[in-house]
Amino acid sequence: MTVPLSILDLAIIGKGQTAAESFAGSVAMAQLAERLGYRRIWYAEHHNMSSIASSATSVLIAHVAAHTESIRLGAGGIMLPNHSPLTIAEQFGTLETLHPGRIDLGLGRAPGSDQNTMRALRRDPTAADTFPQDVLELQGYLSGPSRIQGVEATPGRGTNVPLYILGSSLFGARLAAQLGLPYAFASHFAPAALQDAVALYRRDFKPSEQLAEPHVIAGVNVVAAESAQEAQQMHLDVKRARISTFFGNGRTFTDDEADLILDSAQGQHVAQMMKYSAIGTPETVREYLDEFARHADADELIVAHQSTGTESRLRSVELTAQAVGLVRA
Repeated sequence: MTVPLSILDLAIIGKGQTAAESFAGSVAMAQLAERLGYRRIWYAEHHNMSSIASSATSVLIAHVAAHTESIRLGAGGIMLPNHSPLTIAEQFGTLETLHPGRIDLGLGRAPGSDQNTMRALRRDPTAADTFPQDVLELQGYLSGPSRIQGVEATPGRGTNVPLYILGSSLFGARLAAQLGLPYAFASHFAPAALQDAVALYRRDFKPSEQLAEPHVIAGVNVVAAESAQEAQQMHLDVKRARISTFFGNGRTFTDDEADLILDSAQGQHVAQMMKYSAIGTPETVREYLDEFARHADADELIVAHQSTGTESRLRSVELTAQAVGLVRA
């Protein structure tokens, strides 16, 4: 690989699993990724999703950091309109103080939830409108000076936790370029604007104290297995699970029911969300990731290892690392 490889751990709660088992799997994945040479692992803030356990993102990062030694860990991302910038500065300032040089803070403006959950979070429906100002306020708490007179983040002040802007549209690309921050595009589930957003970001990028040159991280799904048939079956299982998540309203569909929905227009939309997916043997995955890095004009890839089972997900992590030539610690 000509670019570094990182991991987006979705902290999946598989069928028949508990949240505690999901967390144990996240620790095992981080320890394995650290040994294999992945650059970083990020966890995403989602709410009211029975299949994802990373809702308390900073708490999960702290838990994984306490069980690893060197790999960078962070949020990919914190949905900033759900929180006050001061609270997030204190949380990530604490993480950086406990684990210096290892913490990233990716920021998004989506709710990470549905409308009812937004209300349960006490989120102001217009909060996303002030996202750029909130990013600057947060940056002030971490790197100084504070933009709110007389208010400092403790811990947080002077920790200089690096910020990343996450996005799936031109809005995030434009903001990241304007602020001189690294930009991570969510092409693993929202592929449509990838190339336009990256091109805009690179064209309009303005250097900052944090970053002298543009840095693009592009998301991509990976299902690596010993055989192509096994990988395709794993990929199908993931799509079936997504159908239950998006359309089940608390119910889990049978395989036949999920396949019928996958064949519908709504199901095809779910499949299109996973347009950028490397599926197959290690060699197939390596070739796909090489081509995708060029297609996305990316400086780094962050891969979501897609499998409904912990062991198969860990095996995908390992096979991919071997295929692309990552260096063991």
